[in-house]
Amino acid sequence: MLHQDLSVAAPEVVLALFAMAALMWGAYSKREVGSPILWASTGLLVVLGLWVGFQPEGTGSAFGGTFVSDGFARFAKVMILFGAAAALAMSHDYLVKNELMKFEYPVLILLATVGMLTMVSAMDLIVLYMGLELQSLALYVVAAFRRDSLRSTEAGLKYFVLGALSSGLLLYGASLVYGYTGTTSFAGISAVIGDGPLSLGLVFGLVFLSAGMAFKVSAAPFHMWTPDVYEGSPTPVTAFFATAPKVAAAAMFARVLYSAFGGAVPEWQQILSFLSLASMFLGAIAAIGQRNIKRLMAYSSIGHMGYALMGLAAGTTFGVQSLLIYLAIYVTMSVGTFAFVLNMEKDGEPVTDIAALGLYSKVEPARAAALAVLMFSLAGIPPLVGFFGKFYVLKAAIDAGLIWLAVGGMIASVIAAFYYLRIVYLIYFGEPADALDGRMPALHWGLLAASAVAMVVGIVNLFGVESLAAAAAATLVP
Repeated sequence: MLHQDLSVAAPEVVLALFAMAALMWGAYSKREVGSPILWASTGLLVVLGLWVGFQPEGTGSAFGGTFVSDGFARFAKVMILFGAAAALAMSHDYLVKNELMKFEYPVLILLATVGMLTMVSAMDLIVLYMGLELQSLALYVVAAFRRDSLRSTEAGLKYFVLGALSSGLLLYGASLVYGYTGTTSFAGISAVIGDGPLSLGLVFGLVFLSAGMAFKVSAAPFHMWTPDVYEGSPTPVTAFFATAPKVAAAAMFARVLYSAFGGAVPEWQQILSFLSLASMFLGAIAAIGQRNIKRLMAYSSIGHMGYALMGLAAGTTFGVQSLLIYLAIYVTMSVGTFAFVLNMEKDGEPVTDIAALGLYSKVEPARAAALAVLMFSLAGIPPLVGFFGKFYVLKAAIDAGLIWLAVGGMIASVIAAFYYLRIVYLIYFGEPADALDGRMPALHWGLLAASAVAMVVGIVNLFGVESLAAAAAATLVP
């Protein structure tokens, strides 16, 4: 039985064992081994991503049904593993340059990734909380990894304090759910709920659970940590925050709602619709006044999570499919965008003011064009792939009768287009600025170019993501 359990959870087991081995290697090595551990970790994440992606179809459960490996979990895990690998690989040059290349960094990223993989496979509230806290505790530390920076330590402290609050909300919700159902198993909760309306106590439990998970997705009004943490954290950490953890939190949200509360769609549909609308408009409006590109991308991420939650709010199989498509596109765009942001430098110092992009197209036309494509795609301008992400979630909302939410999403998208197009305007028509002179490593340039090209070439068939997402969604919402 143990062998079967370990085979179902093999990717998590392998990653956890490697992280512990890397920790021992770094602790007992007589020289600094940060770089070898980082590249070995990146390679392992890529290999595990391919391994999970090519696993045969089917559903396996482990540890008494508290852990599941199905199509939905595998789809989310592939995005998490590849997103973490890209963010980790991008961080190498930054860490070396700023004398932060410590072996603890890749180990913490690996442990956070183990937590994320556990979150999307959890079929029990206790297992879910274990995965969530493993991820969160590692992320609190990497947010404050640049200990000589006041902003970085402030970001880590803010993230920790607000994260503890969100964990408390989630635990309180879980205790209410357990008190009213007598079980922490998603299957058991679903059986107790049935198809009938929720009792008042379960409604409160669902609300507190949703609030705790909304914090992890950085959905408004639980977004307050995002701008400060994005701005204060080391830029590679910000890139990581914008990719893998977002996928894990959104997938965890979907898993809890459909596997445990699948019989209470009308109740949680109201909650998600509010979170979605609030996030879209806050992300669209608050970013307009931002001049710091990291804060701007923070508000952008809040808005994009609002669109992702719109697909989830539909309460249908197609809605989950649209969520997965949107997340895949968003992660791809974020990787390319942060590959560029990492190299915004002048005289060796990082530059975050978007005014520094003035007439950048005359300095580096290829990089400028790639960034412009990503900005257009983030804005959802057709025919780029970013448009199709929004198209799918809007269609899911309309099909589910949430026409008012879809209309709100379209209005928010028009508002948000302003700050994306402003960056494009600065690049091609803005006031001349002291040219950025940051050297872009081949890896970063490759990720930027690949992301931009994917936004153009992907309009043909979305690289088959649509059919893969449909198959994955069908395993969560039969």
